[in-house]
Amino acid sequence: MMPDSYTDLIPAVPEPVYKYTPKGNSLPGSDAAVKLIDSIKNKGTSEDVLAILNTLPGENEETNNYNPLKIDVFVQSLLNLGSKSFSHSFAAIVKFHDIFKMLAETEEAQICILRNMYALWKNHYQMMVVLTDKFLKTGIIECSAIANWIFSKEMASEFTKLYIWEILHLTIRKMNKHVTKLSTELIDAREKLRRAESRSGSSSDEEDNNKERNRERPSEDEVERKEEKLEAAQADQKNLFLIIFQRFIMILSEHLVRCDTDGIDYNTHWYKWTIGRLQQVFLSHQEQVQKYSSTLETLLFTPDLDPHILDVFHQFVSLRA
Repeated sequence: MMPDSYTDLIPAVPEPVYKYTPKGNSLPGSDAAVKLIDSIKNKGTSEDVLAILNTLPGENEETNNYNPLKIDVFVQSLLNLGSKSFSHSFAAIVKFHDIFKMLAETEEAQICILRNMYALWKNHYQMMVVLTDKFLKTGIIECSAIANWIFSKEMASEFTKLYIWEILHLTIRKMNKHVTKLSTELIDAREKLRRAESRSGSSSDEEDNNKERNRERPSEDEVERKEEKLEAAQADQKNLFLIIFQRFIMILSEHLVRCDTDGIDYNTHWYKWTIGRLQQVFLSHQEQVQKYSSTLETLLFTPDLDPHILDVFHQFVSLRA
């Protein structure tokens, strides 16, 4: 419907950009990709898929703790096969969840999965959001990997696009929800244990009722395990915020130093956008960030930081002063 003069304004067609097409058959791994697709189409099992992937050479696999080519071939081929709809993609991820987990043992491997998802779906923002959410929910990708991927140099061209921030905030919310859930479970378990202990010296008339209730009573070991789970989740939550704020500081500091060196105005559209996004993280997740404000002040928002960045932190802290 649009005239040719509007070509530059028309978005790219939201279709997958699959690299292992017949034109790309000279690429490393292209033969394995063809075999992999045939195997999956013929109802191949995880063992069949793994056997094909294991034929690929491992470039620095021992050093990297992961094989980029295996991830490349597997993720590109599987997600392309499931590209018909969200449901097809979800079914493919669930069916080969064990392969994903095997390939995604390290954070670097998880970032490699995200890069391949982006390479395939870079023209379909909604698909990238829902796939990232699915990777999170199925435990394939960890929150810290998503944060590091978003702020990586490879994603610099996407940094000011809205879908990136939708992914970042859904990642933070997922982590916050996980911590809240574990915290609630621990409080409930402690309360049940306390009530059970207070009834242990009750009269014989209530003995039958107490027997029934004691079946629900958590053991001290169970409570201790819940405490350990919560502590681990809170450590992950703190680490996620540290990664995000450290990355903000790095890119903003680089921008300010570069502008100062070149003698140009720092207050560009990019700078305003990025500072605004930093403020958004503080304000949207203020309850969680507040718990770690002293750690942030000690490790990241130190007095030697550029005042333009430090002011954002001080403004946040003053809200709760």
